[in-house]
Amino acid sequence: MLKTLFDIAVRHLLGRRRQTLTTIFGVAVSTMVLITTNSLTRGLLDSFVETIVNVAPHITLKGEKMNPMPVNLFEREGNSEVAFVDDNIQKLDREEVRNYRQILEVFSSRQYQKQVVVASPYVVSQVMAVKGSRNQPLLLKGVQIEKEDAISGIQKKLLEGDIASFAKTSNALLVGRTVARDMNLKLNDDIIIIPSSGASRQCKVAGIFFSGINAVDNSVFVSLKFGQIIEGLPSNKVSGIALKVIDPLNNSGLARELERITGYRCMTWQEENASILSLFTRIGYIVFSLVAFVGVVSGFGVANILVTTVFEKSRDIAIMKSFGFSALQLVSMFVLEGFMVGLAGALAGGVLAIGAINIFASLPIESSQGPLTKTGFSMSYNPIYFLVVIGVTVLISTLAAILPSARAARLEPVGVLRDSSL
Repeated sequence: MLKTLFDIAVRHLLGRRRQTLTTIFGVAVSTMVLITTNSLTRGLLDSFVETIVNVAPHITLKGEKMNPMPVNLFEREGNSEVAFVDDNIQKLDREEVRNYRQILEVFSSRQYQKQVVVASPYVVSQVMAVKGSRNQPLLLKGVQIEKEDAISGIQKKLLEGDIASFAKTSNALLVGRTVARDMNLKLNDDIIIIPSSGASRQCKVAGIFFSGINAVDNSVFVSLKFGQIIEGLPSNKVSGIALKVIDPLNNSGLARELERITGYRCMTWQEENASILSLFTRIGYIVFSLVAFVGVVSGFGVANILVTTVFEKSRDIAIMKSFGFSALQLVSMFVLEGFMVGLAGALAGGVLAIGAINIFASLPIESSQGPLTKTGFSMSYNPIYFLVVIGVTVLISTLAAILPSARAARLEPVGVLRDSSL
């Protein structure tokens, strides 16, 4: 009986070949758009996470103390008196980590050496860079280049220059590609760095790098000692310590523990980029809504062809019922038609989506995708996204066949045959 119902369903669809192909094409296009859109949004998120994990610190220890001044300065037994400070104006101290070498010893201790891969102290400073008639405010970051390379892989990201010449020259700069383009900098060019306080310094470009993270590519690296001089810090103080850990995706517990031990705020890369990750989440909700909306539209297309089939095949349906076909069998036949149309369209859309994804991924276009700069579009090839969209499309097409099939099941053979021209 199932084979008979299948043969009849195929004949119904082939009998209206043009309308069937049009509906399948509509389902295929909607499926392709959904998979491609989802691949683009998920690919961008995956690319962002991968780039951040490979380039940026997993945990950043900042020079912000975690033990604020207590509210009650003169607490007595029984809390009978409370003292507070009114209109207390103090100098805003800059954030700095004192005696950072002792903290580095803690990170290299047996307790944490299996969790912390590398710890890199750094100094950040806002400076003005001048070359000829060009000037631009920059973020200058003083680092120990060997440890910075272990965190960000800066050596592999150099477009020009090398780490060795940078390490040999006390006033050498590693310049981000964005800065180099804006100021028209070349390798071995001289540039003047003007800090907010202190004397200006003449530096030399020892390398130009490109990381793909816009904030990093809009900065310059110098040696840690030179960064301390620019910022006016003694040798035992830094702005913070960047950490690379074993498990970057599950690092919040370690960050809270390090806060408690060191007394300084520790920020995970997820907390640093919370606004961007939240944006990706909202984009995901929008894509999900798009999937639901377009899927419903595809379902209307499938329902339309089945309604037309029921209307044109009313006499055939009546004859089938008079031959003993039950209402359940008729419903199953039309649901099967909806399933076949949805499956054919969804599979065709999946094939079209693979082609569209490959085309977008291969486009030689450098684009700034939010916080990243990439060549070509970041596309995700995760088969789960294909299966989910195809499954939802087939499900909606199948459910869309229920209403026409219910109408067919309610037809009375005697009334239909009496009113027909047979």
